[in-house]
Amino acid sequence: MKKVFREEPGIRIAGEADSAPALLSLLRRTAADVLILDVNLPGRSGLDVLTDLRSEFPSLRILMLSMHPDDALAVRALKNGAAGYIAKTAAPAEIVEAVRRIAQGRRYVSPSLADHLADAVATGHPAEPHTSLSPREYEILCHLGAGRTVTEIAGMLSLSVPTVSTYRARILEKMDMTTTAELIRYAVTHRLTE
Repeated sequence: MKKVFREEPGIRIAGEADSAPALLSLLRRTAADVLILDVNLPGRSGLDVLTDLRSEFPSLRILMLSMHPDDALAVRALKNGAAGYIAKTAAPAEIVEAVRRIAQGRRYVSPSLADHLADAVATGHPAEPHTSLSPREYEILCHLGAGRTVTEIAGMLSLSVPTVSTYRARILEKMDMTTTAELIRYAVTHRLTE
């Protein structure tokens, strides 16, 4: 990606970070107009980081990059303040177009995602149950879907086991389910596993 942007006139790479703390540190000392933020950051969900960035850097325009071309995840990112959403599998020219559009103060979603979202609105399909989850609940659902235990998730997210258990209970209630097995099946079916 860096090679693609280096060859584009009018675009300058201000920096690169490999974790949420490194990103926040970089943004505090380096000005940027557009940030490409991976949904799957090590140790912390990009959606959680997005919420922090919106409060600390309100003028920063953020393009979420994901390996999941999932409309529900895109809607969640846009609702949480992202200016755009694009899959990692997108052609380099499309990513450049997305960055340019976002830099102009506009929003960006891929044409295929826009079609899918328009179809969902036109047909009146109800929102998927996981779209009602908070960013942290969604992150924990994804970890559960990947087969991780409450203890493993607690360690990964630096939370206590009872806190993760409370999140799990809230997820079950919001999604009208009763067992972790149901959550896992749902996450796998909807490709929400990490």
